[in-house]
Amino acid sequence: MDISKRIAEMKRQPGFKDNVGMILIHNGVVRNWSRKDKKKVIALEVTPDLAKIESIRQEFLKREGIYDIVAEALTGRFQPGDDLLYLIVAGDIRENIKPVLAELLDRVKSEAVHKKEIMAE
Repeated sequence: MDISKRIAEMKRQPGFKDNVGMILIHNGVVRNWSRKDKKKVIALEVTPDLAKIESIRQEFLKREGIYDIVAEALTGRFQPGDDLLYLIVAGDIRENIKPVLAELLDRVKSEAVHKKEIMAE
């Protein structure tokens, strides 16, 4: 995803200027170490449940002050440094936007993304 391009598209949507004072972005990338034990990771296999991600996105779109949410999760085998997950949350004020991005990220990661780390020998 080209984040700048996607935000530019969002800004052209009707009502953007009247409803948005903040855009927050999550750009998840592959780490070269495991969160569990800090062992070296050489690749990551990712299988997102796209329907579940969309369901979660729709749920969060109903939150107060939220104008739009973009969620894109990639599928496949990735190397450290590769992009995996993009979340863009646009809305009125930070008190509404910050918790939505945090909760959305936690829900997507815990409920809709399966990952398998490929470790160095």
